[in-house]
Amino acid sequence: MQIYLVGGAVRDHLLGLNVQDRDWLVVGATPEQLLAQGYQQVGNDFPVFLHPKTKEEYALARTERKSGSGYNGFICDFSPDISLEQDLLRRDLTINAIAQDQQGQFHDPYHGIDDLNHRTLRHISPAFAEDPLRVLRVARFAARFHSLGFSIATETLALMKQLTQQGELAHLTAERVWLETEKALNEKNPEIYFYTLHQVGALKVLFPELDALYGVPNPPKHHPEINSFIHTMLVLQQATLLTENSEFNKTAVRFAAICHDLGKALTPKDILPHHYGHEQKGVVPTDQLSTRLKVPSYIKELAGLSCAFHTHVHKAFELRADTIIKLFNRFDVWRKPQRFQEFLLLCLADTRGRTGFEQREYPQKDYLWALYQIALQVDVQQIIKDGFQKEQIREETQRRRIELLKQKMPELKAKYQP
Repeated sequence: MQIYLVGGAVRDHLLGLNVQDRDWLVVGATPEQLLAQGYQQVGNDFPVFLHPKTKEEYALARTERKSGSGYNGFICDFSPDISLEQDLLRRDLTINAIAQDQQGQFHDPYHGIDDLNHRTLRHISPAFAEDPLRVLRVARFAARFHSLGFSIATETLALMKQLTQQGELAHLTAERVWLETEKALNEKNPEIYFYTLHQVGALKVLFPELDALYGVPNPPKHHPEINSFIHTMLVLQQATLLTENSEFNKTAVRFAAICHDLGKALTPKDILPHHYGHEQKGVVPTDQLSTRLKVPSYIKELAGLSCAFHTHVHKAFELRADTIIKLFNRFDVWRKPQRFQEFLLLCLADTRGRTGFEQREYPQKDYLWALYQIALQVDVQQIIKDGFQKEQIREETQRRRIELLKQKMPELKAKYQP
């Protein structure tokens, strides 16, 4: 029995990155041998075991043979005579197929270390094309390692396009697509994930609402980048920067970034490059995309609200007190203040997600938050003491909040309005 450290732990160590999780490969053993040593078996498809002390995962060496469609259509062989090279051959990329033995020696039969040094994401064998999930995984690795200078090998891109054209992506479940997308949204350069999927044709299959933005023009005066898809990716970049070291829900803000302008794809051609009413038009495609991918409800709700109301914030200094209170109510800011803060971050990302506007000041964000803090001063308990009951309480609370904002808005506008 030989044991090797494999996969991401070896790759990240060689790149000088922090190693998060360690996966181990066991060659020349049977399930019975590991069970006898106190390992605990998990997973049904093939034997993976938890170490009795460290609880790290140990997998038996295996081979896979294509037996059907999609990423589940494989027959696994995990007999004890499977070699290290045979196991590594079934992996996706050369940089993920490097093993380190217990003496510290590296085993690199598919030249992954060379590809690490040359910053190349390259598939190991033609078997790559048997698993459609790898299209998303490679796009995600491109997003993760973009800042280190990595790019996808030409021949690997060609295989990704081939997989897409053959219709294999249709076999991916919504859960798997969302899982990879959620991971990608939390990478350092999530926009690279979507650019890559567009490049190989996969965006049109899996995210048609987003792909439809490609080439749709914006007014050059406000959008020097013009292309609505490029604008969306710039907004995603800004949303990533704004949420990088924050307590906010990163996935929710970043997903809202890719959805906020989906309505622009539905603009009639005769009024382009203007997009009147794109906010409400975008609610339906945002809901379609979120529902199809089974996006968690909190993330789905923030995306839909951001789509419908982001231009309200851009025009905050023009809004009346009653409109602002309606906006607060629509977001249920009284019970969910963090969600409103995340929405304001998305609006800031939207205004900065334009070529040349990356450092733009955005006082609307602080102005609206200050108004919310003032509206909070209305005491509901006092309203009850004043004799209001049932539905009257809500109506009087709203009335007093509007009146209070009317009093304070001139002062706040003088403070925040440029």
